[in-house]
Amino acid sequence: MRRRQIALSLTAVASLAAAVGLVTAMPASAAAGCSVTYAVSSSWPGGFGANVTIRNLGDPLSSWTLVWSYGGGQTVTQAWNTSLTQSGSTVTARNAGYNGSVATNGTVSFGFNGSGNSTPVPTAFTLNGTTCTGGTTNPTSPAPSNPSTGVPSDAVWVDSGQWANWTNNGYILYNNIWGSGAGTQTIWARSGTNWGVVANHPRTSGVKSYPNTGKTLNRTLSSLNSLTSSFNVSVPSSGDYSTTYDIWANNHAYEVMIWTNQAGAVGPIAESYDANGAVPNVRNLSVGGHTWNVYRGSNGANAVFSFIRTNTSSGTIDIRAVLNWLRTNGWWGDVTIGEAQFGFEISGTAGQSNFTVNSFSLNYS
Repeated sequence: MRRRQIALSLTAVASLAAAVGLVTAMPASAAAGCSVTYAVSSSWPGGFGANVTIRNLGDPLSSWTLVWSYGGGQTVTQAWNTSLTQSGSTVTARNAGYNGSVATNGTVSFGFNGSGNSTPVPTAFTLNGTTCTGGTTNPTSPAPSNPSTGVPSDAVWVDSGQWANWTNNGYILYNNIWGSGAGTQTIWARSGTNWGVVANHPRTSGVKSYPNTGKTLNRTLSSLNSLTSSFNVSVPSSGDYSTTYDIWANNHAYEVMIWTNQAGAVGPIAESYDANGAVPNVRNLSVGGHTWNVYRGSNGANAVFSFIRTNTSSGTIDIRAVLNWLRTNGWWGDVTIGEAQFGFEISGTAGQSNFTVNSFSLNYS
């Protein structure tokens, strides 16, 4: 199926939580500009973790220094992918030896742990002396798209990089162009749960990409009291693709795919095939609020279990019930659920095509 996700942005992501400050600067000149995303990734009594992503909107950088101040007495205790110092309330983060170069519209990320409260979240940053000022942004209302690019004018993140990723409100988005023979693909987002891609991939064999959003759980199945998700998507009328959840377990030994719609020349991995394609192991299984045909197989690297229903563009799924069905029927045991992702597995498009997640949620306890 698809290549395992590789996060090349240098962000250390464990679990991502709720506070995100997105601040975009007015450039000091035509050659300078920046935006900063500050996300609290975890918190505990007396401490917190955070991730910071810098986007360079100006000329290419060979080195960078980001400065902000805390207003709640927070103190940084440990950092990675940056050389970080603090004097009083002022924090200065400089590039490490390997991540100083940032192209125009490129990003670089780092993370740290701190003592004190996770709030208030800083909202003012300077990058190499250029001030990034503004308020927290989380737009929800739609805006018209640029007809030439298909990207909404109110998107707060846009990237065409092969492994581009962005974190927001506890979700991490990946552009994830991984298949051979891929064409072009741009990902955009208003938030971690309202996003889309504009793709133009040739209709040749093999999966080209899996743009997605999701969370990392790192929880055993037996420890989950609930795991539910809702989705609402808009997809092209033609092309070769599926809208699917991709859930990994036991360090990528198992892959569970939950297909909510499919089009064109795509199909699941199975143990057997006939003239009509893959043969399901179980037909018309009702679990998790839907009815599925279920397939099992292997892609040579991991076991793959696929749940496929008749096409729908919206719905709510009790994912825990689906995963527990696999355990009850002996297809796996009390596995550790790692990443839980949702997006579009694209094999080919009929020219430039738009795939949009209008809304999405993934909740667990």
